[in-house]
Amino acid sequence: MIPEFFSATSIDASAAIPAWLDLSAVVVGSLTGVLVGKERDLDLVGYLVLSLLGGLGGGLVRDVVMQVGDVYMLRSPLAIPVSAATGAMGFLFSGMLHRFPRLLTWTDIISVGLFVAAGTGKAMVYGLSPWACFLMGSVTGVGGGMLRDITLGETPKIFRRSNLYAICALLGSIAYYLLISVAHVSRVWTVVISVALVVLSRMWSLRYNVLSPAGVDLTPSVSKAARVVYTHARGRGEKESESCIRRHASHALRQMGDMAPEKDARED
Repeated sequence: MIPEFFSATSIDASAAIPAWLDLSAVVVGSLTGVLVGKERDLDLVGYLVLSLLGGLGGGLVRDVVMQVGDVYMLRSPLAIPVSAATGAMGFLFSGMLHRFPRLLTWTDIISVGLFVAAGTGKAMVYGLSPWACFLMGSVTGVGGGMLRDITLGETPKIFRRSNLYAICALLGSIAYYLLISVAHVSRVWTVVISVALVVLSRMWSLRYNVLSPAGVDLTPSVSKAARVVYTHARGRGEKESESCIRRHASHALRQMGDMAPEKDARED
């Protein structure tokens, strides 16, 4: 049965994604950690740690920053064991991962989309401002990958020039917020649309190699423009000063000329 597209419920009731979808995000995020562990040829502990970071790291960062409500990974009875089980299964059956060469790319961006929805929804439930909701959604989406990269001693992907990794997360968070609070779209459709937006925008950037800006330095352009403005203002100021001096000098000379006949008349 197709769920209703529009919802008449309040934001508090409709913003948060259901528990099963939150847990699905944990599984997909944990799988990204497994795939990275496979690439690095890590041991069992490495698989488990990366799986936990990928599946629970973004939510942990979000909950610590928000400081309202509970910590999802501690409240949920399934989050930690499911994430750990995903890491263990990936370690024991790592040979199956070779069959899907692009699996990491897909699981990574799908997990970002799911976590973006979860983070934005939780922030909306607690009545945070739109800007805070966008931030919490983006942090939840990329936080797990950031912690994973830091653990591996790498610069996090969100800080490197990439194919709109963090920007896609921000777009999904904005879409989730607007669909719930402005368009009053139902929760299920909001999740579907926001996740699809994250995935499609990311794949579009990969397809056409659209990269986030880096190495931008406006100092020379701004300095040049400032020098042009200064030179123009200085030249205009000098001209206006000269014109003002000439006007005052002419006026003073006329006054002196008018006063001369009066002085001669008094002398006579």
